[in-house]
Amino acid sequence: MKTGKKHLIDQHNRSLNYLRISITDRCNLRCLYCIPQDGINKLRHKDVLTYEEIFRLVRITVNLGVDKIRLTGGEPLLRQGIFEFLPRLTALSELRDVSLTTNGIFLKDNLEKIRTSGIKRINISLDTLNRQKYEKITGYDGFQDVWDAIELAKKLNFQPIKINVVIIKGLNDDEIPDFARLSKQYPCHIRFIEYMPLRTTDPDIPLQYIPNYLLKKQFGKIGHIVPVRRAQYDGPVERFKFEGAIGEIGFISPLSHHFCPSCNRLRLTANGKIRPCLLSDQEIDLKGPMRSGASDDDLAQIFLMAAHNKPYAHHLTAEDPIPFPGQMSSIGG
Repeated sequence: MKTGKKHLIDQHNRSLNYLRISITDRCNLRCLYCIPQDGINKLRHKDVLTYEEIFRLVRITVNLGVDKIRLTGGEPLLRQGIFEFLPRLTALSELRDVSLTTNGIFLKDNLEKIRTSGIKRINISLDTLNRQKYEKITGYDGFQDVWDAIELAKKLNFQPIKINVVIIKGLNDDEIPDFARLSKQYPCHIRFIEYMPLRTTDPDIPLQYIPNYLLKKQFGKIGHIVPVRRAQYDGPVERFKFEGAIGEIGFISPLSHHFCPSCNRLRLTANGKIRPCLLSDQEIDLKGPMRSGASDDDLAQIFLMAAHNKPYAHHLTAEDPIPFPGQMSSIGG
């Protein structure tokens, strides 16, 4: 490569060292806050990046300073070949953090393969601890599958096991204390994520956002929480733990506490476009140039251009939902 010591730094002097990669737009669930009102138009097989193409792009970004990768979907465990692809990524010495986000339905039977591939930590999406409510939220009776996977991940010493909880008023906000108490009993990092009111969901099922600062007020009844010092790869999360707890709780607050000024990520969509911001409609095509013979240096220049054009902040508010500019399942959240 001829990119020298160039790094992915935007015009606001943010160093972009984190690449989220959606490897598929397919998902086996239909979560209320994710699926568009008119359903999903699935990508054609030929329109999805191959593993070779993804690996090539990862190598290019590593040379531009990326050292953290997260694989997402859709549901990444739906894609064939993932267990052969994972060790190729973890073998790259320049990558200091490779992780996986999953809904957990297929996790239990594949945890051993994930662990032996070099993945040490996983993120599991779980918005309720109630089986019936889980089916209401996701459209599938799969709570026990996810919970069994969490129990097994604990036995296999995955650290940390992060549980992502999107809190929605009137739907699962009554379970906030139960999720928080899990951190006392399990070595889990419970992440409370503010629901982003995007106009993609069923208008007959109103979904309401709750700011995370209101959640924190509930924890005094459970115990005293203390701040946890930020680690290098924490991203936007605010970390806390109950005194004596073996796990943690954390807050990701894209609405009440914008973390845009410190955002360090780019997103690679399943159909091969680089997206500088989740909530912007700006996308730059990589797949077309790559399949037309672009060199590694040509593709590096596209990444550099995408980084330079990364917007400073999104403009989503709780009071003014916006049409989501894209399809969440192919972007990776």
